[in-house]
Amino acid sequence: MKRLYQFSFVIALSFLIGACSLDDDGENFHYEALQIVSAELPESFTMHQVYTIRVNVMRPDDCTLVEGFDITRAETTTRNVVAVGAILEREDCKTLNQEVQETFQFEVLYSEPYLFRFYTGDDANGDAQFLEIEVPVN
Repeated sequence: MKRLYQFSFVIALSFLIGACSLDDDGENFHYEALQIVSAELPESFTMHQVYTIRVNVMRPDDCTLVEGFDITRAETTTRNVVAVGAILEREDCKTLNQEVQETFQFEVLYSEPYLFRFYTGDDANGDAQFLEIEVPVN
């Protein structure tokens, strides 16, 4: 009898899964790096503590949504931080030029000072520019 219930459950589940539509009626989008305007970090870190880092990101229009951060380790205690935006591909985007505050969690694993390099955009030559903030570790 138990086997019959399991079989019935599997059949019912397959009908439910088969009934789901995977049509792409949603909007198209792509990802882009967004401009970081400023960042708030503590004056110093303590080893093995987790900190909430606050970052102000420029949201240029209502078609741009902040999706999070791409944080890469450039050296042992150097982190490159890029805000990632999902850009809806629409024609009717309204200009906002709005600063929004986002956060990420950071755990201190090394005793040397940390250097954070926040991406602020590209210069006229197309070279990446960064806001650099160094935080000593106690």
